[in-house]
Parts: sequence; C-alpha cells; structure tokens
Amino acid sequence: MKQKRKQLPEEQQPADGKLLQWHPAFYADLQIEFREETEKLKFEREYLLSSKPMAIDVLIIKKKNAEPIHKNIGKIFRKYNIIEYKSPSDSLSVDDFYKVYGYTNFYKADTGKVNEIPIQELTITLVSKRYPRELIRHLKEVRHYTIDNPEEGIYYVIGDILPIQILVTNRLSPEKNLWLYSLTDTLKDMSVTRQLLEDYKKNKDDQLYQAVMEIIVKANKNRLKEGKRDMCNALLELMKDELDEKREEGEALGENRINQLILKLSELNRTDEILKAAADREYQKKLLKEFGL
Repeated sequence: MKQKRKQLPEEQQPADGKLLQWHPAFYADLQIEFREETEKLKFEREYLLSSKPMAIDVLIIKKKNAEPIHKNIGKIFRKYNIIEYKSPSDSLSVDDFYKVYGYTNFYKADTGKVNEIPIQELTITLVSKRYPRELIRHLKEVRHYTIDNPEEGIYYVIGDILPIQILVTNRLSPEKNLWLYSLTDTLKDMSVTRQLLEDYKKNKDDQLYQAVMEIIVKANKNRLKEGKRDMCNALLELMKDELDEKREEGEALGENRINQLILKLSELNRTDEILKAAADREYQKKLLKEFGL
C-alpha cells in the first residue's frame, strides 16, 4: 500500500507562558502502555493522509492480524487502528468525531487498489482528558449509538460497522494505565505520583519514558516547585537517589550537595532540569558548577 508521510510541526500546548509538546509525549506514552505486546504492533506518528497537512495523530498497525491484543485500551484493535489525541487543555468535540471518522474512511480508500483495506480491519480510538459529555449525547441521540463502559475510563461506541472507543484519561485505572493516566497537567494523587516515579526510576534510561516524564514534570512544575507538598518531596527523594547513583569512579556526590542542587532548581522553577541532571552526568556537573556546589 502506498504511504505518504513526512514530518509535520507538532501541535504545542501553552503552559505558564511556555509551549509544551503533548503529542510526542502521547506517542511515546502509547508505546509504554503497550510495552508487553510491542512485538505485535507497529507505531506510526502523524501519518499523512494526503499531500496536504491532513494527518492522523497515531496509526497503530497490528503485525499479525490474528493475534489478539490483551492490553485493556487495545482490546478492540484490528489490523489498522486510528488514534486521535487531545492534549489536557483541549476537549473532544462532535466535529472531532466526524473529522476522525472521515480520516478513517479516507485512509481506507486512499490506497491505489480497490478495497485493499477492508472496512472490517479498521478501528477508531479517541483520547481525551475529560469526559466528552456533548459528544456522548450526540452519539446517543443523533447517531442512535449505545455506549458501553467495560471498565474505568474506557467507553465503547456500539452501533457502527467500525469498532470505536473513547478513552478518558483522568478516569483510567492508574494500576492498569499508569502513564496514560499521568499524562496530565493536574497530578494530584500522591500514591499515583510515587508509583509513577518508581516506575520511571526502573526505566529512566529509556527514551520513551524520558520523553513522557519530561512533559509531565514541565506541565506540573508549579505543583512540584512548592517544596512542602508531598509530590515535590517524592520527586526530590527520587531524584536524590538517581543523582547519587551517577557518580564518577572513586567520587560520590555528597547528600547535602544533591539536596542543594535539587532545591535550587525547584526554587528557580527549573524542575524539568532535575530529570536531565539525573540522566546526564556532564549536565549535572555543569549545574553544580553554576551554583557553586
């Protein structure tokens, strides 16, 4: 099948006067969510539907169509799976549904060969932080679909030839979908935050985890910089351990210097640099020199 792809500028989300790139983090986050079944899936980001800028956020292709996907957010998956993602401050509208539905039909038809992709091999997934009340009402009252809620945060749209699901990330189970649940600008639950940080600690050398964690920290930095809050304390505790592990042969960074560095970055609203310092020894040394530590 002929595929037309090129790199597009990422949509960016303003936060505290700066721009956050949510979509690359979401693309990485999906790969984390499906990490136990990654050998079954092929991920494509911003798949271009034509020569004009009309692109699917994420296209996931099952490598072997007969193999079922066991991950809760992928149980409806068939061969070709169209994903639409809304960043935390955005909402999922009625028109978004029709846009993605149209994209899906265009993707099916734009192959150069008649019925190369059977309609039965396509699915649609819509992802939003908030429950799309108006869209759900429209789907029930105008499209005459029914909505099934098999588990927390997952809503199946029943009544179309295409399997369709809506994922509401702030309603997902943190136990089953930790990283997708945490891809937000409103982290609050201390137990979830600790779980997230512990999982990151195990995978901190993985670029997918680094990409998602960097956005999460940046989006929640106003919460993180308040040193008295539990979430900030948890981050400081974890980063202290990570910085302590990054030591030159025969030279250990003292706990006091580590604490001072982390607190300096927090006070200056540079909490995102804590992660970079934890992963990059040279950058860590540069910061210690900058602050005279």
